[in-house]
Amino acid sequence: MFCGTPFHKKVGNHMGDYILEVKDVSKSFPGVKALNQVSFRVKKGEVHALVGENGAGKSTLMKILNGVYSKDTGSIFIDGKEAVINNPLDARSCGISIVFQEFNLVPILSIAENIYMGRLPRKKGMIDYQKLKEDTQRVLNMVGSDLDPFTLVETLGIAQKQMVEIAKMLSYEETRLILLDEPTATLTNKECEVLFQVVADLKKQGVTVIYISHKLEEIFAICDSITIIRDGEVIETKEVSETDRNEIITAMVGREITEVYPKREGDCSENEEILRIENFSSQGLFEDVSFSLKKGEVLGLAGLVGAGRTEIARAIFGIDYKDSGEIYLKGQKIEINSPAEAIKHGICYLSEDRKLEGLMGTLPVDWNITAANLKKACKSGMLSGKLEQQISQEMVEKLRIKTPNLKQTVFNLSGGNMQKIVIGKWLNTEIDVFIFDEPTRGIDVGAKYEIYLLINELVKEGKSVIMISSELPEIMGMSDRILVIKNGTIAGDFNVSDMTARDFIENAI
Repeated sequence: MFCGTPFHKKVGNHMGDYILEVKDVSKSFPGVKALNQVSFRVKKGEVHALVGENGAGKSTLMKILNGVYSKDTGSIFIDGKEAVINNPLDARSCGISIVFQEFNLVPILSIAENIYMGRLPRKKGMIDYQKLKEDTQRVLNMVGSDLDPFTLVETLGIAQKQMVEIAKMLSYEETRLILLDEPTATLTNKECEVLFQVVADLKKQGVTVIYISHKLEEIFAICDSITIIRDGEVIETKEVSETDRNEIITAMVGREITEVYPKREGDCSENEEILRIENFSSQGLFEDVSFSLKKGEVLGLAGLVGAGRTEIARAIFGIDYKDSGEIYLKGQKIEINSPAEAIKHGICYLSEDRKLEGLMGTLPVDWNITAANLKKACKSGMLSGKLEQQISQEMVEKLRIKTPNLKQTVFNLSGGNMQKIVIGKWLNTEIDVFIFDEPTRGIDVGAKYEIYLLINELVKEGKSVIMISSELPEIMGMSDRILVIKNGTIAGDFNVSDMTARDFIENAI
């Protein structure tokens, strides 16, 4: 790796204002052209947004800059000098650090051990735990966290793990160029504000940030310039002040999306009740929760992170045990003590953590799509590979899943396509009630719109949906009725036509 040595190639003097220049970088995987002659430049000390649909190539480009992947062709220049980055250590020597969208933490180790892994401070040959604690507390303070440095990572929530990842990045003092891949996907509004302040402080110190996010409001709030990628190619690079939301969306998806939330025809208020939950309680998580769900209805569960929304959903699906409460399906009392029993009754749950709980990521697309209903892919009592392929291909076409073939490993696909596979898995079963937990988290605006269309199609077919979302505009835009959850109880029950953002805040806080 060459970075800051006499062996670098110099480019024009114009590079003096740029910390990074990517020139004609291409990268292919089996059956997929991930990047095609990508070129763009990033000024020193700016926050540069990188946006595009899932699968556009953003994460692949970031992994090339960090040395996780090697480029096929093209050049990378740091401070005007060509750098050869073959691994993350090379990238770090060039002052590049990255926080990936997916966590890279060791659960059984402490926060401090994760942050300083491989470089633990020592004193007389022994680990200096006092200095380790002080150093860890310093970087945790930078991200506004008051966590104990010696807390085990396996005890942390998703948002807390994300903050640890960001703190780990900030622990490298040589860092000059920071790559943030969907850093707020799992953060609360308060945590987002802390992160934005951290980014602003880094910018004042002359540190450059490349910021990947599907939340366009964040781009306009903290970014100076923007590069838009579509299908592995750069569409344009410009100042954020010179563009607007509609222009960015059109460049991202290659078409105009006139409605953020597609309209749904019909009124379900008079429809028959399909599901009723009565007096659901689980000590320390939720208490005396009762509500009903009608056929063809989208019922939103809104509330702050940690309010108990996910816990209620997991108990309905039988993942977690409840202390008391009853479930009625189509007027009949049923018992659900496991996910298998829930599925048998026609209820499914799409977890907010699709990679850990929704997919078999190291297995191919067709195995994942048919996993929840293998009987459908059987012939004469034996699993039929031909039938499995047929079912999977039909689902891939129906959901417009972008994959080179049905044998592609799922973890090699984008977040939006992975989410579609999770949905496809359940569409392959006889399900009447779909519980979607943060269905569009970490998904671009184009893929979000397709998920919304799928939800509308489900209720049009007479299915019912319980939707959990931390994005208030989303849950108000997609729901017929909204329950506001606060401290494990229902604090408000609103028809969406009558609800305002103020109603949510007054009931949720």
